[in-house]
Amino acid sequence: MNENLIVQDDWVPAACTLPTVEQPLRRADFDDLFAQDVLRVHQTSPQQIRFELRAAPDVAARAASLAVKETDCCSFFTFDLTITDGKVAMIVSTAPSHEPVLAAMAARAHAQVGANQ
Repeated sequence: MNENLIVQDDWVPAACTLPTVEQPLRRADFDDLFAQDVLRVHQTSPQQIRFELRAAPDVAARAASLAVKETDCCSFFTFDLTITDGKVAMIVSTAPSHEPVLAAMAARAHAQVGANQ
C-alpha cells in the first residue's frame, strides 16, 4: 500500500516509493532540518532550491544522511551538498515534471526556517 497521507501540500508525490506509514516521519525529518539548520532558502529556478545550512559538521552529516534516504525513495530528486569557504549548502534539483513537488518543498522550508532557533 502506497497511498499518500500527506496530500494537502503536494509534499509526497505518487512517484514516491516510501511506505505510507513512514512518510510522516520523513516529513518530520525535513521539518527538523528546515527549522534547526537551514538559514536561508533560495529557489534558484522552478527546478532547483538552494538551502544555506548552519556550518557545522553534524549539520552537514545530517543533511547528507537525509539526502541519501530521500533519493532511495524519490529518485527524481538530485541532492548536492557543498562545503566551501566555511559555508554549507544543499542544492535540491528535479526534472520539470516534478516542479510542483519541489515548489511544495520550498514552501514547507520557508514556513519552517528558524522555527526552533
